[in-house]
Amino acid sequence: MKKQKAFIYKCSACGREEPNWLGRCPECGEWNTLIETATHPRVSPGGRRGDSLPQSFPLSAVDSQTGKRISSGIEELDRVLGGGVMKRSAILIGGEPGIGKSTLLLQTAAAAGTSGRVLYISAEESAGQVRMRADRLGLEGQERIEIFCSGHLEDIQTILEAVKPVFIMVDSAQTLYTAELGLVPGTINQMKYCAHELISWVKEHDSALFLVAHVTKDGYISGPKTLEHMVDTVLYFEQNDRAAGLSGGQDCRFLRAAKNRFGSVDEIGIFTMGEKGLAAVADPSSLFLIQRDGPLPAGVSTAAVLEGSRTLLVEIQALTVPAKGSISRVFSDRIDSARVSRVAASIEKHLGLRLSDQDLYINVAGGIRITEVGVELALAAAIYSARTGIPVPVKTAIAGELSLAGEVRPVRRLVNRIRTSRNLGFDHFLGPRTDPSTESAPDSAPEPGQPAVKDIKSAIKILFGQA
Repeated sequence: MKKQKAFIYKCSACGREEPNWLGRCPECGEWNTLIETATHPRVSPGGRRGDSLPQSFPLSAVDSQTGKRISSGIEELDRVLGGGVMKRSAILIGGEPGIGKSTLLLQTAAAAGTSGRVLYISAEESAGQVRMRADRLGLEGQERIEIFCSGHLEDIQTILEAVKPVFIMVDSAQTLYTAELGLVPGTINQMKYCAHELISWVKEHDSALFLVAHVTKDGYISGPKTLEHMVDTVLYFEQNDRAAGLSGGQDCRFLRAAKNRFGSVDEIGIFTMGEKGLAAVADPSSLFLIQRDGPLPAGVSTAAVLEGSRTLLVEIQALTVPAKGSISRVFSDRIDSARVSRVAASIEKHLGLRLSDQDLYINVAGGIRITEVGVELALAAAIYSARTGIPVPVKTAIAGELSLAGEVRPVRRLVNRIRTSRNLGFDHFLGPRTDPSTESAPDSAPEPGQPAVKDIKSAIKILFGQA
């Protein structure tokens, strides 16, 4: 019987394994990255490792209360997570440099300290720098936060066993390393191995892990994509366009979930950045509206959209200019450009308004990114207004999905959109007929005088008096 080798050579950059040492890795092409690594003994199906055999158990025997939620102390963060932080879960937070990831982590550590001990692991900043930030933010409960400034995995595991924290904050995943894979942090193999070890620890204890991750130029979390598959929740921090005319001039930050095993990915957390750090915006209904005196300019409409469980009123801005070349282009980073092209095609087909020779510029005031389908009718109104030069009537909110056949389809929670618009002083609301199957409330009938449109022609006729 051939004896299995006790060690192999593993690349510290990409993780490729070779039976013999090579100067250059065949997978990634890096030089001198193959490191001698001990192999793990293989166990045959009937064999044993240690004194116990692995055993399965019925799903009905699992305690459903094992995964309880605990509050992070920050309401907007709890909203995005689905109602709180799930015990034995791992959360990955990504965002641009300076957007507030470390600030959010430190504020969460201070606010969640009432639930138990918190371990703040920082390999990018010294303990003095973290303390200076905490003092500047005026954070209370600093005595409940244990701080450890190192990215060495073995030292972190020793601290975890000694402290037994409820919350573990790691800033950041790119600074973690283990001596088994070399002393250079940030490699793909280092991130995967270290993250897996920390996640395995919290799965065995009543703890929750927060991992901060850097992002690439495209805004995606840098490093292996498998890191996102390993964690339970992936959160992205976004910032509004500072040049946008946000009500009150606030600098808004948006927290979205790209993946959430324990809740919805439709919720959004809204914060403003100030001298005391991130402040949650509890009622952002009118945050993205621009206050004006007199009529609206051409190319502007107000959309009532849903972001999770909340209704927001946002201003849609459109501009049409003759195309500089033979092909027209769409410039839109806050609304999907493919959606803008479909709405423009429906306008050209069903209203006879030529847009194929126009460049379209679309913006959302406040810099928030809109993905909900209910924005399409308001988008069509803004484009039509920009092309014809006729403004949308003042104090008119719009919601509705637009089909390729020119129909205005029902949208979810239409009654809530109408009521929010009324509460914010909008006298008129334009949208589709209420669909009883999408409205669970018994009083889901629209308010008297609410016009219901069935297609884009009737909507344009109501708004502009022509079609």
